[in-house]
Amino acid sequence: MKLFTAFALLIAGLSAGIPPAMANAPAPGETAKKASAKKATAARKDAQDDDQPDVTGLKATAFNCELGNKITIYSDAANDQQIALQWDKRMHRMHRVGTTTGAHRFENAQNGLVWIGIPAKGMLLDSKKGKQLANECKSPEQAAHKVAEG
Repeated sequence: MKLFTAFALLIAGLSAGIPPAMANAPAPGETAKKASAKKATAARKDAQDDDQPDVTGLKATAFNCELGNKITIYSDAANDQQIALQWDKRMHRMHRVGTTTGAHRFENAQNGLVWIGIPAKGMLLDSKKGKQLANECKSPEQAAHKVAEG
């Protein structure tokens, strides 16, 4: 009878949703060691986001944006997983986030910055405040392409 009661309570708990204490528990088949390693990796990534990236030897691309804003992207052809972005007199380390649209999306979780680059332009967003920081950002190559079309 005790087993039946425990099972009924388990089913009732699952149908009500996962309790908050379970949200941080390892996924099925994942050991606590793997879960803590994932948390440590995320913490290191957040700490790295706040570091000033070394841009020595990286390719710099300047973007002119609407309202006179300027952004410079520093990239390494051998590593497409991160860039350094200079905005508002500060350098930010940005990490690639996969997309289904083909857009280039880079984020700095610590500062909430999101850079989205598409063939025609780029834009910088503040995900923490939910607002655009810069839009219609175009490299000289993107600006020349538009002039050639028009």
